[in-house]
Order: sequence, then C-alpha cells, then structure tokens
Amino acid sequence: MRPIQARISIGAMAHNLRVARSHSGAARVFAVVKANAYGHGLSRARRAFAAADGFAVLTLEEAANLRLMGVEQPIMLLEGIFGADEIATCAELDLSPVLHHAGQLDWLERQPPARPIRVFLKFDTGMHRLGFPLAEHAGIVARVRGLSGIAGITLMTHFAQADEATGVAWQLQPFLRELASHGLPWSSANSAALLRYPETQGAWTRPGIMLYGASPYADVSAAELGLRPAMSLQSEIISVQTLQAGEGVGYGQLYRAERAMRVGVVACGYADGYPRHALTGTPVLVNGRRSQTLGRVSMDMLCVDLSEHPDAEAGSSVELWGDNLPVDAVAAAAGTNSYELLCALAARVPVEEAE
Repeated sequence: MRPIQARISIGAMAHNLRVARSHSGAARVFAVVKANAYGHGLSRARRAFAAADGFAVLTLEEAANLRLMGVEQPIMLLEGIFGADEIATCAELDLSPVLHHAGQLDWLERQPPARPIRVFLKFDTGMHRLGFPLAEHAGIVARVRGLSGIAGITLMTHFAQADEATGVAWQLQPFLRELASHGLPWSSANSAALLRYPETQGAWTRPGIMLYGASPYADVSAAELGLRPAMSLQSEIISVQTLQAGEGVGYGQLYRAERAMRVGVVACGYADGYPRHALTGTPVLVNGRRSQTLGRVSMDMLCVDLSEHPDAEAGSSVELWGDNLPVDAVAAAAGTNSYELLCALAARVPVEEAE
C-alpha cells in the first residue's frame, strides 16, 4: 500500500471549538464546515463540533447531510439560495439562508416558504463581494420585514482585512452605526476578527479556519493562539538518489546540486493535495527533523534534501504538515495559505481518525 496518509484529530477540533467559544463571550457560535469541513470531513466535523450552537455551510447538499446526521442546531447557508426552487428545502430542513441580492428577495416574495424561516441579511461594508449596499439598508430591511414566511432577521457583514494591521473598524463602525436603529441581532466575526477584536462578537460568531488548528494571521502562530492542528499529512521516502554537482532533479530540472548530495523521493504529489507551486525550500520533516523540498512537485512524488540526514533511507518517515510542522509554515513557504492546503486534500489519500 502506498505509504501516504492523513490523520485527523476529532479531539483537536473539539478543543479549537472551545477556544472559539472562549473568545465569543455571550455570542453563539456557528462552526463553519463548508468545503467538506475544510478538507477534514463533514461527518467528523459534526462529531467534533457537536457543542456548537449552529453550523455554516455553502450548499443545500451539505445542509441536508448534516440533518441526516442528526444535527438539530441552526444551519446557515453562507451564499443563500441560488433559485426559487430552493426555498421549499430551506423550510423543510429549517435552514437559514443569507440574503445578499434583490433577486433572492423577489423569489421569497413570489414563493413564500411553507414554514417560516430565519434569514441573515448581508450588507456590503467594503469587501465588495456579497451584500446589499449599506446605504440602502432602510429600504432593504423594511422589505424583508414585510415578507411573509420570515421568522427572524439577523444582520450580517464580512471583513476584508481582519487578519491585517488595517483591522475592522473601517467596516464595523459604519455597519453598527447605520443599522443600530433596526434593533436586530447581528453577526460579523470570522476567525481573525473573533480572536483579535472582541467588539465584533455580536449575536453570532462564525469561526472557520481556527477550528481546524490553523492561524488566520501571518504573524501569529496557531500554537500562540492556543490552537491544535487537526490534520497531519504523512508519508515516506520511497527512493534515495545521489546527485553530483551540476545535476538536476525532477521536471524542468529547476533544482541543480551545487555539490554531491543525497535526495529523497517522497510518495506525495499534487494529486494528493500538496501544492505544485511549492518550490525549493518548502519545509518538511524527515525522521522528525527539518528538511526542505527540492525542485518541482510532481503528480505523485516530491523530492527532499537529505544532506543533513545521513540516516534517511527508503521507508524513512516524512511529515508534510501536522503536529510538528504547522500547515501555516508550509503554506507561507509555498506562497499560499493554510485554507488551500487543507481543502485540497485529495480523496485518494487514506484518512485515519484520532481522538
């Protein structure tokens, strides 16, 4: 059997939810489990986050699966409904769609849900991605309040720079100022805002990446935030090559040896979810000690430097990221973020669960 394997810790995920709850104050917590729980598996997330006050997903299929798994908490649809035909399912499964454009209001007006549903009304405060213009809030809120079949409204926005020095004030202050007169509950905090800006708590927080043990910040590690990595990706060296000075390795020969050296070939590639754009220098652990990738990542293999690992041979263990090598460090070296690495874990990689 090919030696690559992912290990996912239910206990670490549950711990990270407790950290999120400790930062949420009186606010309730939506555990964000879209994209197959950031690659960790929806079923595992449901068990790990059983104590969450609600779940946030992207699609009706994800929401339906959670209901089939026995989830009774509120479920938010982060991009709302994509057509009038989805309104009936929202009522049937008691889902709370995010409303962010006029077409969704038109659908609800023409085809009210058979049972009242709660909705999240999203306003654009500067992200310029989803949401009604904040300047139009009075008319929008009045229109939604006038719709039949609406059991409750929570106001919502999303931050563009909560993980940067710029912060959230430039979005949060107008959001609160403009919408205060409506007297409605609100939600704004993602992981980055929740951990750094307690004033963003509102009625509901929406932690995502932190629940999986990765940091939302470039300058603060997950360990410093009290988070535990939920996923580790491990493999083995399957071949050892010796390069002479001037010889290259891999497609394109992007890395050439400056002197005679040993190179380990690892059973892991971009078809497993490892980033192809991770060039020479991306950290790995060989037999528990630091090394680095060399050259271009292949579909099924990558190469690592064994210059400082004279004991390494075929069968030696390799940690691509996990308990001893933060996924954030790998992502930073590869020019991406931990979200992409975790979500990209391929279906062909065997997964072992741990408590």
